[in-house]
Amino acid sequence: MKKFHPPALFFSIIICLLGTHSIAGEAEKDALKAAEEWLILIDSNYYGASWDHAAELFKNAITKEQWEEAIRPIRSAMGDLISRKVKSAKYTDSLPGAPDGEYVVIQFTTKFTNKKSAIETVTPMKDPDGKWRVSGYYIK
Repeated sequence: MKKFHPPALFFSIIICLLGTHSIAGEAEKDALKAAEEWLILIDSNYYGASWDHAAELFKNAITKEQWEEAIRPIRSAMGDLISRKVKSAKYTDSLPGAPDGEYVVIQFTTKFTNKKSAIETVTPMKDPDGKWRVSGYYIK
């Protein structure tokens, strides 16, 4: 009869969990870098360039001209960026209304000159070429 070794089982579970966490952690790190680089374009009023560097899903949902027309008045009303801090970042493989894939929903606590307390939600996704690019942006 084989002996049951609870410590061995415990460590196997922990290793599996750490492996999963490591994958999500790497995705969150890469997605955060992509989001921050993309936000620099937005903060610099390079709205067309932000569309150029967005995910294919984003580009298929809105034309470059539509994006520029939509984002310009919103960001102009906010004023200049004062500060931005990561509030949360969560990896997921599905989002409502979007195809299954790899996504990280990132929320930033942001201060602008004309809006002292805003929450920016930036959703990078892993594009088919394996690069993380922004697929969604929302300010509340």
